[in-house]
Amino acid sequence: MIFTEEMKKRTEEADVCVRSYLPEIKGHAKMLAESMDYSVGAGGKRLRPVMMKAAFDMCGGQGDIVKPFMAAIEFIHNYSLVHDDLPEMDNDMLRRGVPSTHAKYGSGMAVLAGDGLLNYAFETALKSTEVSYDKDYGHILDALKVLAGKSGIYGMAGGQALDVEADKKDLELSEEEILFVYENKTAALLQASLVCGAILAGASDKDCDTLMRAGYCLGVAFQLQDDILDVTGSETEIGKPVGSDERNGKKTYLSYLGFDAAEKKQEELSAEAAALVRSIYETEDGERREAGEFLEGLIESLVKRRK
Repeated sequence: MIFTEEMKKRTEEADVCVRSYLPEIKGHAKMLAESMDYSVGAGGKRLRPVMMKAAFDMCGGQGDIVKPFMAAIEFIHNYSLVHDDLPEMDNDMLRRGVPSTHAKYGSGMAVLAGDGLLNYAFETALKSTEVSYDKDYGHILDALKVLAGKSGIYGMAGGQALDVEADKKDLELSEEEILFVYENKTAALLQASLVCGAILAGASDKDCDTLMRAGYCLGVAFQLQDDILDVTGSETEIGKPVGSDERNGKKTYLSYLGFDAAEKKQEELSAEAAALVRSIYETEDGERREAGEFLEGLIESLVKRRK
């Protein structure tokens, strides 16, 4: 398997899946539907649905039950980006090279687009009951619990809240608080991607716990790589000025560990994430092994990226 080719294929498949669940642009609320479509359709790597499908395949999943959840997690990710870009938060006028949602539709409609995407994510995930391979919806409810928990106050939203509070009040976060932000703002949706895919495939509690830990390791390693690139990257590669964290007086995990220790920690966490995934697929063969090897390659590509 050539990873780059497989990644391209899986990304295209995930994109088709996500777009197929977008709301129709019609009726009196068509402007809201249009702004939601614009936010999701502006591009993106579709990383989270790709990860979810790979975990589903690796754990022996069959059928289309995972597809509504693939779309749902991408809608949740995009709602967070729409709100992040708002003037009251990061005040970004561009997203993926095009005007951000609030720049195109205004702040009011952007707030509603984010709200709409979050709510529509759960409407979409519930469509998995229509394609379930049985009528015992326990696995769907379990996946919904993970999706909701990792998106909310004890997940992504909670991590974002502390990050915003620190920026607005010019607070210096402690090492423990920074890890809280990394674990929730970044890692939570990666955990949800892996674990929801596993649950919907009928994986054991042990394998789900293993993937929850893998998602944590990947998320923190991913964010540490951002910190490292802010020091070592080039503006051309990462698409923003380097050294911005230091200039803005922003404390990162790297600030506490130092560069060498942070780099070592990042390598340890990424190696652990890969090993945890490998422990699930190493005794399998066929499509399960292929999906596992892809997922391991995806982890490596994310933590070694240069942008």
